[in-house]
Amino acid sequence: MGGCADCRTYPQEKITSLSKQMGTLLKALLDFIFPPYCLLCGASLNGDETGMCAHCRAQIRYIESPMCSRCGKPFYSEVVADHLCGECLTRKRYFTIARAMGHYDGMLREAIHLLKYREKQILIAHLGELLIERMSSFLSESNHQVIVAVPLHPKRLRERGFNQALSLAGVVSKHTAIPLERDTLARVRYTAPQVGLSEEERRGNVKGAFALLRADKVRDKTILLVDDVYTSGTTVEECSRALLKGGALRVDVLTLARVS
Repeated sequence: MGGCADCRTYPQEKITSLSKQMGTLLKALLDFIFPPYCLLCGASLNGDETGMCAHCRAQIRYIESPMCSRCGKPFYSEVVADHLCGECLTRKRYFTIARAMGHYDGMLREAIHLLKYREKQILIAHLGELLIERMSSFLSESNHQVIVAVPLHPKRLRERGFNQALSLAGVVSKHTAIPLERDTLARVRYTAPQVGLSEEERRGNVKGAFALLRADKVRDKTILLVDDVYTSGTTVEECSRALLKGGALRVDVLTLARVS
C-alpha cells in the first residue's frame, strides 16, 4: 500500500529541487525589480533597505521648529516657538496647515527627481514610509477624514506615466487607514511647468486649473492634501480653494519636501 521507498521519496526530492529553483528565480526577479543597491550613491543595500541606503537617508535635512505655524516655512533664528511668517500674516490662505518632511535639496531633492523624471517608483514606498515616520505627530493630531492627491492633467499623466503625488498618497492611506479618494479632484486645464516663474506668474498659471468632481466625497470633512514638493504654495492653495468651495471643512497639506 505504501509502495517502494524510491517511489515515495522521489516526488518530494523533485518538489524540493523545484522549490529551490523557484526561489532562485524569484530572488532574481525581485532583485531586478527592486535593485539591491542605493539608487542615489550606488552602495549595496542590506535586506531591510529598498532604493536608498542609510547613509543617504541620514543626509536628508529634515524641517524642524521653529517654523511658520501655518505654512511650515522654517525660520533660521534662535526663536524657539512656532509663529506666523510675514506672508501668512498678510496673505489669505485656503489651507489651514501645511507641513513638509524636509528641505528640497541634497539627497531628498535627488530622490524626488529620480522618482518623478526617471521613473524610479521603488523609491515611493521608502519615501512614503519615511514621511509617515517623521510626520506621525502631525498625522495623529489632525483627525483627517479623507486623503486627496494633487492631480496631474491627463496630458502630463500620459507623458510621465504615473502621478507621484497619488502614489505617495496611497502609501500614506495604507499606513494611516485614512481613505484615499482618487477621482475627486481633477486638473482641468493644462498648465506650463511652474519652474522659473515668479510668484505672481505661478498664481496666474494655476488659477482655475483644478475642479472638484465629487463634492459628496469631501463635503463636511477634514481633508489631507498630499503632494511631493511645496514650492511657493500656489498649487496647493488652488487645490484647497476648490475643495473648500465644494464643502470641505478644512484642508491640510502634507509634502515630502519644501523649497525654503
